[in-house]
Amino acid sequence: MTQFIDINDMQKLVSHLGVAGFIRELLSYIEHDFQRWEKFDKSPRVANHSEVGVIELMPTSDEALYGFKYVNGHPGNALHNQLTVMSFGALAETATGYPLLLSEFTLATALRTAATSVLAAKYLARQDSKSMAIIGNGAQCEFQIIGFNEILNITNFYLYDIDTQATEKVLRNLGHYPYLNLHVCSSVDDALKHADIITTVTADKAYATILTTGQIQAGVHINAVGGDCPGKTELDANILTTELAEVFVEYIPQTRIEGEIQQLPADFQVTELWQVINGQATGRKDKNTITIFDSVGFAIEDFSTLRLIYDLAQKYHVGSNIALVPTPENPRDLYRLLVQPE
Repeated sequence: MTQFIDINDMQKLVSHLGVAGFIRELLSYIEHDFQRWEKFDKSPRVANHSEVGVIELMPTSDEALYGFKYVNGHPGNALHNQLTVMSFGALAETATGYPLLLSEFTLATALRTAATSVLAAKYLARQDSKSMAIIGNGAQCEFQIIGFNEILNITNFYLYDIDTQATEKVLRNLGHYPYLNLHVCSSVDDALKHADIITTVTADKAYATILTTGQIQAGVHINAVGGDCPGKTELDANILTTELAEVFVEYIPQTRIEGEIQQLPADFQVTELWQVINGQATGRKDKNTITIFDSVGFAIEDFSTLRLIYDLAQKYHVGSNIALVPTPENPRDLYRLLVQPE
């Protein structure tokens, strides 16, 4: 039987740890898998693009487990009160191919994206960082705030979105938290004034320029989340090539296709985050370095999330068992499962 986790089940799993606790636990799973990066079978995501969006499969596996995520990106959905990103995921045994888990992954992706952002900042941001600007206050914003506060003790958040209703939504959801200082800003420049960390998480599928070189101060860490498919960027390319900048990615072959570095020549030098985590590469060189995490999301992060969901479902007895795979008495006789003998 296969474990099935729907939206209600995911809510139950998260309730056992709380959103902050879930992100903290998920970060540890992702960090563990990044530490054994070379044990995974890796490839860029398989993407089918249209003029209005993209639908992708994100697979990876190690010696024990295979995982994949189905995910879309349709920015125009927001105009019709629909989600711009939705997904589901599956986990299976590598040895047999039998599926262990089929899970909702829209909520899980929001949690995973925040956990990965915090993990990168843990290794790349200045250790004395206390404030973060968030440009784009949509569906991902609250998860970023909770994750950075819980794990890196960031307390001051400067919020800006061209849609003021998005910022108001964040205030409704998190404004009552006494340990969060949420500052509503009137412009990108206003949000960046006091920020040690900058997170960009906008949704438009366009070569946008949310940040320019003149806005970036020495020593900041940029968490570039929103540039995550071909033809979709957020940063002025000159930010990536400035003398103080060091660019970090998840998986180079994928990020060159759909990250911020799609704007640059194929030989532009970047560092994969797992190398910093394992001590094989240097992250931040000094207090003036501008570190940039060109985040597009990678299958290993989803694999880690599926592992955590499966482990928690077993621990808390959440979810249901479904017959996703037939179990005939004779594996060579599937026909008998459809047609009863007379």
